[in-house]
Amino acid sequence: MTAVNATDASDVLSQYQLKQQDGGQGTSELGRNEFMELMLAQLKNQNPLEPQDNGEFISQLAQFSSLEEMQNLSGTVEDVAGQFRSTQALQASAMVGKTVLAPSQIGILGADGEISGTVEVPASTGGLRLSIQGQNGERVRQIDMGSSPAGVTSFRWDGQDGNGNPLPPGPYQIVAEASYPDGPQQLGTMVSANVDSVSLGQGGSITLNLAGMGSIALSDVKQIN
Repeated sequence: MTAVNATDASDVLSQYQLKQQDGGQGTSELGRNEFMELMLAQLKNQNPLEPQDNGEFISQLAQFSSLEEMQNLSGTVEDVAGQFRSTQALQASAMVGKTVLAPSQIGILGADGEISGTVEVPASTGGLRLSIQGQNGERVRQIDMGSSPAGVTSFRWDGQDGNGNPLPPGPYQIVAEASYPDGPQQLGTMVSANVDSVSLGQGGSITLNLAGMGSIALSDVKQIN
């Protein structure tokens, strides 16, 4: 090994820290083995009349050990995070072809001829009503659901207008209203939809692509059927 004098080796730790900050790239940067070699060379070539202070030497070793532990911990966390993302993606891919309940006012009338979902009722009401609207905003069906307690109330539309005629497939808007003493209140709805595909975004985010309804985050799904 090429001799290293005390002056060249005096800043060993700072060189090692610089390498860690730069991501350890490049052959001219200091690594673990080089650090130990320079540390030993520093001890071997120190001035006998001015030996290195024991406290300073111990401090350098302690800092080196701390840097090593942080680097190892960082690598472990990255491995765990990668495994978690892979598991989450695998679970999400199994949802393709299934039906989920997601927040939406748009339902897709398909081949089965119906749209189903739920209404979130904040307080009991004596008059819960659904209005089904077509693509041009025209009302094609009104469903009076009567009284409803506070909580989640299910609904199902058979795809027919008020005269019992079947309507064509496609998107329809579901508007839920409840009657209260201070006036009618529009309520939130959840609609059943088929999962066509799954998309993985940056940072491990997972998006479900619903048939005819666009995309929603996996975290927005309330129920999987």
